[in-house]
Amino acid sequence: MNGASGRMGYRQHLVRSILAIRDQGGVLLSDGSRVQVEPLLVGRTEAKLAEIAKRHDIEHYTTDLEAALADERWPIYADFLVTSARVPAMRRAIAAGKAIYTEKPTAETYADALELARLADAAGIKNGVVHDKLYLPGLRKLRRLVDSGFFGQILSVRGEFGYWVFEGDWMPAQRPSWNYRAEDGGGIVVDMFPHWNYVLENLFGRVESVYARTTTEIPQRVDESGETYRATADDAAYAIFELAGGVTAQLNSSWVTRVNRDELVEFQVDGTHGSAVVGLWGCKIQHRNETPRPTWNPDVPDGHDYPSDWHEVPETEVFENGFKVQWEEFIRHVVEDTPFPYDFLSGARGVLLAEKGLESARAQRRIEVPEVTL
Repeated sequence: MNGASGRMGYRQHLVRSILAIRDQGGVLLSDGSRVQVEPLLVGRTEAKLAEIAKRHDIEHYTTDLEAALADERWPIYADFLVTSARVPAMRRAIAAGKAIYTEKPTAETYADALELARLADAAGIKNGVVHDKLYLPGLRKLRRLVDSGFFGQILSVRGEFGYWVFEGDWMPAQRPSWNYRAEDGGGIVVDMFPHWNYVLENLFGRVESVYARTTTEIPQRVDESGETYRATADDAAYAIFELAGGVTAQLNSSWVTRVNRDELVEFQVDGTHGSAVVGLWGCKIQHRNETPRPTWNPDVPDGHDYPSDWHEVPETEVFENGFKVQWEEFIRHVVEDTPFPYDFLSGARGVLLAEKGLESARAQRRIEVPEVTL
C-alpha cells in the first residue's frame, strides 16, 4: 500500500477497507472459503509508517518500494500517491508483474493514462481503479431505479457538488494546498471530472461531448505551513455533458460554494415517468402520478409544499463502506478471476474527460469526446 499514510490512503483504504477486511476474517469467496489480507505499508518517512503500524498492529512496513515490488509475498500493489508520482510507480509495479489497484486520476495526462492501460494489458496483469461514487448507498439505490425502468425515458441529469474550502488564513483549509496549484496536478476539473465520467457512463450513457467553464474564484490561499501562495488551478467548474442516447447532464463542481442542500453532492434525474433526487445516502423519488401541477404566478406567494411531494426510497439492505466493498470485489477478481469492469481503461476515459473539459474551457466551445480503446 504505497501512500497509505496520506489522507485517503490511510482513512478510506487502510483503516476502513483493508483493516476492516482483515478484522472480519478476510474476503468471502464464491466457494464459501475466505482469503485473508495482510498489508505492507510503503512510504517515504519510516517514523510515520512505524507509528501507523504500531497503532494498528501491522507487522510490515518499508521505505524501499523496489524491494517491496521484488518480494513475491505481496501480489497486489495499491497506489494512493499524489497524481504526479503515480505513473512512474505504477510502471514499476507493472514491470514487476503485480496486480494493481489505484486511486484516480490514474495519470496527469490522457496519454500517460492510456499508456498504463496498454502496458497492463500487454503484461497480462489484473488492474483496477477506484470508482467509489458508484458504491455510495444513494447511487446504488439510483442504479436500482434505472434498472427497474422507474424513470421511463431518462431526459436529463443535474448535479451539484461542493462546499466551502477555507482559504487557510483565519481557518485551516480542509483540502491540501497542492489541490490549488495547477503545476502540482491540482484543480477541481482533474479531481472531479474522472468521477463524473464513470458515474455518467455507468448509469446513463457514454459522454460524447462536453462544454465547460472553469474559474479560479480565490486567487490566493495559505498553505499548511502558514505561507501565502498563488492559486493557479481552477476551484469551480460548470459543465454540460451530452451522453449517448440523448441524455443531457449538467454538473456543477465547486470548492467555493456554501451548502444549502441535504448532502454535499446531489443529483436530480428527470424522466418521462418519474424523477429522483439522490445524494451520498438519500434517494427521494416522485412518480408522474404524484407530480403536482405548478402554475407560474409571481404576483402571489406559492404556498405549495413541494418537498412533501417526494418520498424517500426505503432502506431495504445494509450498505457497507463503498471503498471496502470495491476492495473486496477487486480481491475476488485477483483470486477467483471474477469480472471487474473498472480498469485502467476506465481510468483513462476519466482523464480524457478532464482534459477535454479543460480544453473546452480554454476554447469556450463544445468539445467532442472520442471513444477510448486500447
